[in-house]
Amino acid sequence: MEPSLAFTYEYPRPALAVDCVVLGFDEEDLKVLLIQRDIDPFKGKWALPGGFVRMDEGLEDAARRELREEAGMKDVFLEQLYTFGDVGRDPRGRVVSVAYYALCNLKEHEDEVAASTDARSAAWFAVAATPSLAFDHARILDTAVERLKGKVRYQPIGFELLPERFTLSQLQHLYETVLDRPLDKRNFRKKILSMGMVVETDEIQQDVAHRAARLYRFDEQKYHRLRKKGFNFEL
Repeated sequence: MEPSLAFTYEYPRPALAVDCVVLGFDEEDLKVLLIQRDIDPFKGKWALPGGFVRMDEGLEDAARRELREEAGMKDVFLEQLYTFGDVGRDPRGRVVSVAYYALCNLKEHEDEVAASTDARSAAWFAVAATPSLAFDHARILDTAVERLKGKVRYQPIGFELLPERFTLSQLQHLYETVLDRPLDKRNFRKKILSMGMVVETDEIQQDVAHRAARLYRFDEQKYHRLRKKGFNFEL
């Protein structure tokens, strides 16, 4: 007799959700994408894109679906951040949320952003000046920013926030913004260029009021080759 694959659990089960912290950089500020909720609870409040996981999908699939449905975002760097499970975090009941953080070049994705499903609107806010957030989303955002601050020093994920071609000044300003401290220009450039992963191009800036600077690009393939040989990225 075949054993039954159907089981009945007598214990209550929490709902499972995903929330996404989408961070972008506009050459001035580190920004986060927020949606304005159009349903209760917290109707009218700003929140991180997210929602409940369906029975037939994985966690990352759910996170990417919510980004598409609530904010129009797709094709972004996405990584699991942390699990938030405080008992009272959601007034609807017992909800555990697996948070993800996404990094993108804001200018390349700003035209994609469009609210839909249960979001009234979607907009970018400077991380340092976000409005009051629904649920425990302020805590989730703080956790994502701290993760970025730590990880950007030992993995080249910061390049996800830049355009494909960038100046060394733009690169330094990005790191200064994320790390929230000034960096010595000479030492920063010497260290970055010595790694051999930031490649000079034959292009210069266009349509700028100041002297046009040389443009560089990140050689991701070379980075992966170096990693296999034991190279450690560290700033």
